[in-house]
Amino acid sequence: MAGLLLLPPLLLLPPLLLLLLRTLHIWPRLRWLAADLAFAVRVLRCNRALRARALAAAAADPRGPEGGCSLAWRLAQLARQRPAHVFLIHGARRFSYAEAERQSNRAARAFLRARGWDAGPGGGAGNERAGAAAPLAPGATVALLLPACPEFLWLWFGLAKAGLRAAFVPAALRRGPLLHCLRSCGARALVLAPELLESLEPDLPALRAMGLHLWAAGPETRLAGISDVLAEASAEADEPVPGYLSAPQSVMDTCLYIFTSGTTGLPKAARISHLKILQCQGFYQLCGAHQEDVIYLALPLYHMSGSLLGIVGCLGIGATVVLKSKFSAGQFWDDCQQHGVTVFQYIGELCRYLVNQPPSQAERGHKVRLVVGSGLRPDTWERFVRRFGPLQVLETYGLTEGNVATFNYTGQPGAVGRASWLYKHVFPFSLIRYDVTTGEPVRDTQGHCVATSPGEPGLLVAPVSQQSPFLGYAGGPELDRGKLLKDVFRPGDVFFNTGDLLVCDDQGFLRFHDRTGDTFRWKGENVATTEVAEALESLDFVQEVNVYGVTVPGHEGRAGMAALVLRPPHSLDLEQLYSHVSENLPPYAWPRFLRLQESLATTETFKQQKVRMTKEGFNPSALSDPLYVLDRAGGAYLPLTPARYSALLAGDLRI
Repeated sequence: MAGLLLLPPLLLLPPLLLLLLRTLHIWPRLRWLAADLAFAVRVLRCNRALRARALAAAAADPRGPEGGCSLAWRLAQLARQRPAHVFLIHGARRFSYAEAERQSNRAARAFLRARGWDAGPGGGAGNERAGAAAPLAPGATVALLLPACPEFLWLWFGLAKAGLRAAFVPAALRRGPLLHCLRSCGARALVLAPELLESLEPDLPALRAMGLHLWAAGPETRLAGISDVLAEASAEADEPVPGYLSAPQSVMDTCLYIFTSGTTGLPKAARISHLKILQCQGFYQLCGAHQEDVIYLALPLYHMSGSLLGIVGCLGIGATVVLKSKFSAGQFWDDCQQHGVTVFQYIGELCRYLVNQPPSQAERGHKVRLVVGSGLRPDTWERFVRRFGPLQVLETYGLTEGNVATFNYTGQPGAVGRASWLYKHVFPFSLIRYDVTTGEPVRDTQGHCVATSPGEPGLLVAPVSQQSPFLGYAGGPELDRGKLLKDVFRPGDVFFNTGDLLVCDDQGFLRFHDRTGDTFRWKGENVATTEVAEALESLDFVQEVNVYGVTVPGHEGRAGMAALVLRPPHSLDLEQLYSHVSENLPPYAWPRFLRLQESLATTETFKQQKVRMTKEGFNPSALSDPLYVLDRAGGAYLPLTPARYSALLAGDLRI
């Protein structure tokens, strides 16, 4: 009887405890504790697996294939454990893990021959040929100027096995930028796609003058001095090469160069270490993918997302990757149905392209359960899940040269990760106050940086340590300037500066705010381009938006300008647009100029071209696109005619 009398009070304890936690503002963080703990366990398991691989590679016989770098070791292990499992699908071609191992072994032997290395009778262990006129020395850099294709992978893996460094050159580079990239990474050879030879012909004299050994990845060339590296590889034996050829002295040694996008200047060659290659093998395990997954990859392989996260991440779990040389929104769901795709890796605007496609039968009944990537805006996120779900969206954050990464493992829309104590214990980082005007972090009277409060935008920084190093860029220490901050919280500490502003809310969720170079000041206020873009994208007639700041003579700071692409079959409604921005944005954030475009200019990695658009400005005599200007006095957007442009410069038109 006493027990029965106690039952009602006991039933009241959980809601009373919940009320207490909410009153003390503890509940918002505790409610996500289970997800934080689950991800922490996943990280521990991943670290254990990667550590075991590193130890196994170090302990292996250096004369055998298992004694090499982590990339070579992992591929050899998969070829032994899952020889018949499909590793790569490209069009109608399929390659098993065993075939990938054989193809890369042939490529390795072709490059070793260029090193002057003698395989010896029967293709076994050999040695460097004394006195041979070899164009490549051990550890030399070979640049790859190729589209996303299987041959890119065989050559990359072959270079790794041969103890040579690959440099992934963006395929669109020509003339000065191309020569700059090759010089900055110290390239001694270049492998290029035959289909690029015609556009590269004006550059060939300069390439030869640099003393580069030139190869084409195919037979479609008759130019003197350019040999077919694939033909040379096909003539080689497919037996493994000795592991000691690729074994690093240290996991911090550079094994690869990947060029930054160059949106704010010439590309820089980021140093990629053996440690980073090993860490990227854990990417898809941390995302929750497994070895039976089929991953759809339509990203450039010269970009970190395509090569390190997509390909190396796939090797990490031993899965299958469907590789596309070019993304096609119209073909995407047909491909997913044909190949049984379960995981899609995106970047930038790929998901937006998909939701803007007309409905198709192929988008129904697909097997895609997980989409992973970065740069997915909240409005597209919701439309994507609503139309193509049920599926999980896992937004991540990271930089090619960075030492910090975040994972939105809770699936919170719009977030890029969590700032829980558990996560920051494994992947330490901080948000510090940043002055947009000076372009520097805010420091206190003692010279130390100041941490932000919840809801306050802050510069993302991460401590540099042996576990999370910053290797910098090839070409000179001056290129690292600005990427390292010293005395951040205590004298002598060193932090990596991501150059990105993030916000941490009161529940511990991280949200991308803006690039430090994209945020601008107008009327004494900071304007975040992402905030303005999200407001404009909620209009039903707007399909895509690019927001940036432009300099206006006679005005301090930069005025907001928005390039718009209309959603078919809608037309531009200037009255509704003005009403919308005035209701949803503070006055200083209202775009002062509008530019109507057929499509937005993007980089090859689908990032919006803000720098170029800023330079093009808003002069109606120099631009063919329709332009509009904000008339503050009239409360409307008006066509920007040459007469209004002159009035603006004269100070007669208030914006």
